[in-house]
Amino acid sequence: MAKRKPDPVENVRPIIVKKIIEEGHGGHHGGAWKVAYADFVTAMMAFFLLMWLLGATEEKDRKAIADYFAPTIVELKSGSAGSNGLFGGESIVGRDDYPNRAGQTGTRTITIPQDATGTADEAGKSAYSTMTEEQRAAMKQAQQAQKAAEKEQFEKLKKQLEERLGSSGGLEKLLKNVRFTDTREGLRIDLVDEANFSMFALSTDKLVPKANELLKEVAQAINGMPNPVIIRGHTDSLPYASGKTMNNWMLSTSRAEATRRALVMGGINPGQVHRIEGVADKEPYNPMDRNDPANRRISITLAFTDAAKGESAPPRSVSAPGAMPSRPVPPPLPVK
Repeated sequence: MAKRKPDPVENVRPIIVKKIIEEGHGGHHGGAWKVAYADFVTAMMAFFLLMWLLGATEEKDRKAIADYFAPTIVELKSGSAGSNGLFGGESIVGRDDYPNRAGQTGTRTITIPQDATGTADEAGKSAYSTMTEEQRAAMKQAQQAQKAAEKEQFEKLKKQLEERLGSSGGLEKLLKNVRFTDTREGLRIDLVDEANFSMFALSTDKLVPKANELLKEVAQAINGMPNPVIIRGHTDSLPYASGKTMNNWMLSTSRAEATRRALVMGGINPGQVHRIEGVADKEPYNPMDRNDPANRRISITLAFTDAAKGESAPPRSVSAPGAMPSRPVPPPLPVK
């Protein structure tokens, strides 16, 4: 019996379909990671910005920034009146609990100086405003008498200084370099340069020997006088080549300081010097010729005393709640 051919359909394996149901994963796990990443990037940016600022600024700038952000600690009372109910067990006339009472605990007294003219501000009355007309007239008369007496002393000083220079060997030729001028401040003594004489070595603050001798005579003449001394340095208008390491402002100021040292060495009281100034070429002796050697000079001004100017009023004291104690600020110097 012949064999039957195998049917190809019979040898095919049956197809089995398996159905698997997967549960959802909730998208991309939400957006919370974006917020955290943004915070991280912001923090890194702030960190590197801080590093750059620390490297790009100087020590004094960093200190100024730190002082700006430093908090001012104000200590408040933890138990003020009324904090524990009506009045909080305290009397309505108590001194230490109510923040609007002067003289309370925590109130500091600060000193507010008067301005440069000697007048008081709107917060209080000056002593002058409380005077009667007779008292004001008497004070004005006393001021005028004091100023007249000081002017008379200035005239004596002129003659004395001229005599000292004329009788000292070698300095009589410098009499023409010493010039006196009566000003609103007082008596100004100008020590001017000329073509064949200069107080200082060229472009420096080093006094020449003759100038040292001259300043010694000036110091001995004004020594003992009660008037404050103002020293002002002047230059001509010739500029420096570069102007970076030195300029006329610096030169005039350093020459004024050199003059102050010479006067102190000559015998005047260091406390008699009221201030020194450098004005460069802004106040020329000869305005028509800005390069005139006479513009290079030292001005020594004997100023009128406070009694002659009527500026003897002391600074006022006021109370400010919570104010920190501070050192009185001196009145501003007049701009020259």
